Amino acid sequence: MSEISGSLNLLQELHNCRICPRECGADRFSARLGWCNAGAGFNISSICAHQGEEPAISGKQGICNIFFSRCNLACIYCQNWQISSRKEPAAGLGMEFSEVIGRIVDLLDGGCHAVGFVSPSHHVPQVKAIIEAVRESGRNPVFVYNTNGYDKAETLKSLETYIDIYLPDFKYMDASLAKEYSEADDYPEVALSALKEMYRQKGSVLLCNHDGYAEKGIILRHLILPGHTDNSIAVLRKIAGDVSSSLTISLMAQYWPVPQVASHRQLGRPITPEEYERVTSELQALGFYKGWIQELDSQNNYLPDFNQQHPFGKAVGDGDSED
Repeated sequence: MSEISGSLNLLQELHNCRICPRECGADRFSARLGWCNAGAGFNISSICAHQGEEPAISGKQGICNIFFSRCNLACIYCQNWQISSRKEPAAGLGMEFSEVIGRIVDLLDGGCHAVGFVSPSHHVPQVKAIIEAVRESGRNPVFVYNTNGYDKAETLKSLETYIDIYLPDFKYMDASLAKEYSEADDYPEVALSALKEMYRQKGSVLLCNHDGYAEKGIILRHLILPGHTDNSIAVLRKIAGDVSSSLTISLMAQYWPVPQVASHRQLGRPITPEEYERVTSELQALGFYKGWIQELDSQNNYLPDFNQQHPFGKAVGDGDSED
């Protein structure tokens, strides 16, 4: 019990929450919740073995993914919309800390080699508490921080001894798009600062074991949005110019319009072959040589349903091809 109490002490900074770039200062132990509308508990909608990440992350048995509810962005096209909205009820139920650790341990003992935290930017104290408790249980999996990229560099510094692999998005270099689609016009500079801190910690080499499973490093994701190839190219150029073209890149073509944007003038369709070709060609021209490029027909492989016990079904193909 003392070990659990010690881990939960990490949550005290949520009394004046400034862990994400919103810095709203909310007391998340009270009814006065902040921008993300998440409390101080373990706001988790699902814990499951997920095989839909990059091959070096998923492995054969899948990664034990922890899907936090709410989000510190408001992406109108989010595929996890059932749990990410800060205004609508989230699918799934919050869990007690002991239940969270029990489920993780069961999945690790069942063959998962890694634990992933999905949408963790507004739940960093909970992430630390979970990691400490899992380590106290005698397990030492790889811990993966699967983030939208909207993170404070200062907060990431505090994770250096906790996180093995950073799996960030880099969504926008166009501030107007970031504002219109995600309510975060400062996203480009915030995400770049966050990526530079991740790079300081992990460098550009993705270290893998003899089975090909990643154990330390960064995998940077970018999702191509329909009608916005200029933004994608600007993102890739910024990464190559300001960070490194030696980073492992996961270029995603999986965009599919969720119901909220089905009639949107630009977001209401998948990307076209021409858009796909333009961005993949730029990736290669910039000298990126490590990672994965999703196949153009991968859109239907990544649509979760968080009203189900396993949001992604029992068998999910990775849909990726090596770059």
